[in-house]
Amino acid sequence: MSEKSEKSEQNRLSVFKTYKLYVGGKFPRSESGRVYEVTDSKGKWLANAPLSSRKDARDAVVAARKAFGGWSGATAYNRGQVLYRVAEMLEGRKDQFVREVADSEGLSKSKAAAVVDAAIDRWVWYAGWTDKIAQVIGGANPVAGPYFNLSTPEPTGVVTVLAPQESSFLGLVSVIAPVIATGNTVIVIASEKSPLPALSLGEALATSDLPGGVVNVLSGRTAEIATPLAAHQDVNAIDLAGADEVLAKELEIAAADNLKRVLRPQAVDYSETPGIERLTAFLETKTVWHPTGALGASGSSY
Repeated sequence: MSEKSEKSEQNRLSVFKTYKLYVGGKFPRSESGRVYEVTDSKGKWLANAPLSSRKDARDAVVAARKAFGGWSGATAYNRGQVLYRVAEMLEGRKDQFVREVADSEGLSKSKAAAVVDAAIDRWVWYAGWTDKIAQVIGGANPVAGPYFNLSTPEPTGVVTVLAPQESSFLGLVSVIAPVIATGNTVIVIASEKSPLPALSLGEALATSDLPGGVVNVLSGRTAEIATPLAAHQDVNAIDLAGADEVLAKELEIAAADNLKRVLRPQAVDYSETPGIERLTAFLETKTVWHPTGALGASGSSY
């Protein structure tokens, strides 16, 4: 490299990344214009993250509701394909997520890489469940009478998820993927102290085949954003994974106003292989009765 090129390289200013919310398939700044500083485990400044407002939360609900019809109406096989495409996008941006997870959680690069690999694998795992969960928890029920009795799972609707505070990426994926795999749409409140992996996830989702509004990512003060969402009449369920005991109780009371389904916080090791509990947590069971008919003189029926 020439002396002139070296000098030019030294004088170059780095392009700092601007983190934004992900709502309705777009990247707005908080409508309030507020931001807050995000630091690493040693207190070093990493970036400014948007400080979401109640208006941002309401906008996210509108986007999630608008996307629900198309997403819940898609075939389970198609949803699986879309989720797998998201995993492809995450794989292609692995280096970025390794860096952000290492900074956010104070991990070495090798440990952060293992966490990111596990998160991508987790996403693929849930993609594989989209067209299988109905076979596991649905089916034909034996009844005494000339009827068919069929039970099938259906998505609950718009779900608010408080992402885990400490597991900024693996935990995040573990609470988002099962919600959308089963046809729900989601508003996720990122880890308050480590929101950067969640905000970058929005960028990966935008470049996948996931329709805008299926996942909406907000960052900021967890309690400030979660409170209006817990009370919102158009939110059907809430996952309190990232809430402490005091906040969880307050949100549970607020959620009771429109009989939201509530998944209470629990101790979870996100590195362990998950069961199907989070897949079934936000599913409703529809049971249909249909009379059978007689076929011919033999009296057999269908």
